[in-house]
Amino acid sequence: MLNISAEHKKEHLYLEVYHYYRKLILEGRLLPGSKMPSLRKCAQELKLSRTTIENAYLLLAADGYIIARAQSGYYVTGIASKQHLLTPEKQDKDITPCLYDFASSGVDRESFRFDLWQRYIKSALRQGDRMLSYGEPQGESDFREVLADYIRERRNVICSPDDIVVGAGLQPLLQILCPLIHERKTVSFPTPAFTACSTIFQDYGFDVHYRDKSCDVIYVSPAHMTKWGEIMPVKRRLELIRHAEIDDHLIIEDDFENEFVYFQKPTPSLFGLAGGENVVYIGSFSRLLLPSIRVSFMVLPRSLREKYTKKAAFYNQTASKAEQIALCQFIRDGHLASQTRKLRRLYSQKLKALSQAVRETFGQDCQIQTGAAGTSLALTLPCSLTGSELTDRARNRGLGLEVLRENGAEVTLVLSCSSIPSKDFLPACQLLKEVTGS
Repeated sequence: MLNISAEHKKEHLYLEVYHYYRKLILEGRLLPGSKMPSLRKCAQELKLSRTTIENAYLLLAADGYIIARAQSGYYVTGIASKQHLLTPEKQDKDITPCLYDFASSGVDRESFRFDLWQRYIKSALRQGDRMLSYGEPQGESDFREVLADYIRERRNVICSPDDIVVGAGLQPLLQILCPLIHERKTVSFPTPAFTACSTIFQDYGFDVHYRDKSCDVIYVSPAHMTKWGEIMPVKRRLELIRHAEIDDHLIIEDDFENEFVYFQKPTPSLFGLAGGENVVYIGSFSRLLLPSIRVSFMVLPRSLREKYTKKAAFYNQTASKAEQIALCQFIRDGHLASQTRKLRRLYSQKLKALSQAVRETFGQDCQIQTGAAGTSLALTLPCSLTGSELTDRARNRGLGLEVLRENGAEVTLVLSCSSIPSKDFLPACQLLKEVTGS
């Protein structure tokens, strides 16, 4: 039975419950298909509130360990049993627990209010008549109206709700966009790191290039030019817009992590600067809410919106209707704005704490690069290992790493602060020092 110590009672208790049941599931002590204790029973046995247990169960469900069945409760999935089908070597390799994930694109666990989001989801599901039908192919109309107001206020993106197309993430939106611009043949990306996007374009017959101004389509992420948060200056944005106008190029503006600008005022969006011409604007909520809430959107310029309107009825909506309804009211009630302010403060503090932990661990033997935005820093340090050798060694020690560059004498890593608690930065950096041999 879980024992909540006095020390842990000061922390978020639902995480203690989450880790307790996760361990039981992974160790096979809770078998696939078995029913979890009811919320009331579990709360009584652990002497915790029902809300605490419910938040822990919601997190277990979000990570795929359990599943909710209507009017029945929660049941263990088969996620753990699948590991027993692996060969011994692969099993040992795959189940090494990740203690510190510097490569994570997730969010800080304690930053998201599961209980609040659950209330909005429940409210959406209570709209019975509305939930009985398929969603609007373009996205729920009231949600698009709220989005139009939101991005006008936040990013100076002036558009009509009819210009907005909702989808379950970046790739489904690009799969809609590519046929609309099929007459264009080439696309340029800032770096080869945009594989999730470039793969879609290649599937639709585009030739993919990098940093090539002559391409028909220019894909940029102005608030995330580098992994460590460098921002495209306004002067460069205006030059890019002018170039696109002269040569009739299309700009795709992926406004990823624009919310996390710390040391300067947010720069205007390309869409806003261009007046909505020659620019497709793409936004998402994965960094503000949870990556598992798959709701993104794109704003089409007038010429492409007319093309889309002719085909819209043939597309199915990929984003959850319930999540669109919930997020619509969530934004209206001011919670997304509040969450943005909260995360901006949190990640700014965490980046400073991570930089300090790196300096304390590696001293003058390292070089740290940070930008004005984002949740990551770049760390260059001496290391003779190849990138694959380093990531394999790190994985076997419970460390998640992303290698940006390596040349046999030193390596540049991207360290994300988002999913590691601040109190763990120093031990995580000490483990990194052991792994790299620095």
